[in-house]
Amino acid sequence: MCAWGADTSPVLSPDGQHIAFNYELDGNLDVCVMHADGSPGANLTDNPAADGAPTWSPDGTHIAFPSDRDGNLEVYRIAADATDPVNLTNHPADDGTPSWSPDGERIAFTSDRDGNLEI
Repeated sequence: MCAWGADTSPVLSPDGQHIAFNYELDGNLDVCVMHADGSPGANLTDNPAADGAPTWSPDGTHIAFPSDRDGNLEVYRIAADATDPVNLTNHPADDGTPSWSPDGERIAFTSDRDGNLEI
């Protein structure tokens, strides 16, 4: 469960109504969403893995984030209502830093698949 305070990586939803952010408790990093007016929201990821810096899809329906829940860093997408988490990269290399295309159809990310970090 996300508590509010000691938070990092805040990002405002496209409609300005919500803020996604990282919350760390006892060494576990989760993605949380709260209402922009400061009222409580919900923990989106609630996973023992480190779920990193979130980024909203342009239409505000999904959030992409890096996670090491499969043993290495991957890019995941989850619906803004905390349903349907999907590993988008599924590769033994480390993949992270997701960024949505303006139309929301693609996600660029960094990867070290050939031994150095590239987009």
